[in-house]
Amino acid sequence: MQLYHHPYSLDSQKVRLALEEKNIDYTSYHVNPITGKNMDTSFFRMNPRAKLPVLKNGAHIIFNTIEIIQYIERISVVSSGADDMNLSSREVVQWMHKIQQWDPKFFTLDRIPEKYRLYTSKFIRRVVIARMAESPDLASAYHRKLREAYEIEDKLKNPEVLKWSKEHLVRLLDEVETKLNDTAYLAGEEFTMADVMLIPVFSRLKLLDLEDEYISCRPNIAEYWVLMQQRPSYKMVIGNYFDGWRKYKTLLKTWCFVRIRSMLRRY
Repeated sequence: MQLYHHPYSLDSQKVRLALEEKNIDYTSYHVNPITGKNMDTSFFRMNPRAKLPVLKNGAHIIFNTIEIIQYIERISVVSSGADDMNLSSREVVQWMHKIQQWDPKFFTLDRIPEKYRLYTSKFIRRVVIARMAESPDLASAYHRKLREAYEIEDKLKNPEVLKWSKEHLVRLLDEVETKLNDTAYLAGEEFTMADVMLIPVFSRLKLLDLEDEYISCRPNIAEYWVLMQQRPSYKMVIGNYFDGWRKYKTLLKTWCFVRIRSMLRRY
């Protein structure tokens, strides 16, 4: 079983957390979307949407994050010989979908300094054009990705889009805060795949230095977040890349790659 993912991708973090929590073996392939590796022809042929993560098990390929996590759950049940009672309950699945409805893209991009964001966006567009020239049979699919890149920049200029993203996040966090009044975890007294979906959201807020604004001001979430960061799966999937000085190493490595390849015009 192969997982194509990257630490920058929230959905990748969700799937990797599920794999670690269920103790499922897999082969890891890093595909950095900021350096345009998700546009490489071999990956693009497998997944023309160029989105992460992708789980491949033999001829079976899954792109949808929740579907991947539910597939992992089924593998875990079969491997352990347990019954279907160990699959996520209806409440857990409802929380999974509710969390997945918040798209962190515009919220995140709006908080990246404009000069870095525009530089990286330009680099990725050039990568798409270079891959399009290499694989004319995929030109229409690459052209869609190019148009998508321009549309993202246009939407970032629209204050209503950014306002909606923030309000959506606040509503989600308020609902989580209320739920944690009564339970230790998001869907009850045991850790579930709903918590797996939620942890990367808090991690992104921490990476953007927004803990005080969104986490610390909500006492139940603040206590829950401390507990989540102590889990071995968190340390493996997120902490190894973004806790403390590690986040600077992870970000600097990518930024240097983009700068050097741009200077050399190697896309």
